[in-house]
Amino acid sequence: MNYAIPSYLSDMPLYRKAMDIIYLSRSISTYLNQDLNYLTEDGKEDTNIYFTGDIIQQSTSLAPEIINAERERHSDKKFKHLESLERLTSLLFNNCKRLEKSNSNGRDYLPILRSELKKFRKLQRTWMLTL
Repeated sequence: MNYAIPSYLSDMPLYRKAMDIIYLSRSISTYLNQDLNYLTEDGKEDTNIYFTGDIIQQSTSLAPEIINAERERHSDKKFKHLESLERLTSLLFNNCKRLEKSNSNGRDYLPILRSELKKFRKLQRTWMLTL
């Protein structure tokens, strides 16, 4: 599928918020990786480091799902993209909660990401009604 971004999309509040979430999750993940990238005394790694990659992957998938839903002409296919967007948002929110329990100073920034996700959800609900 062609991912050329339609010109009107960059003005959409939902798309701009998705781009903000991508930038924020990458910054937070980089900060957390520095704290979680160590081995414990028994030689095991911190399992929370995997959630940092998950938040990047999930946040990066938000914008393409918005583009796909906007481009889709058939309502059943459009609905699949909307479901995927809701699932990604929920997973992202849950991974933020998990990372807040990690042993890192970066966890203090996760409530910022969660508040941005709450704003995204509100925009998402409004946007879904317009499709």
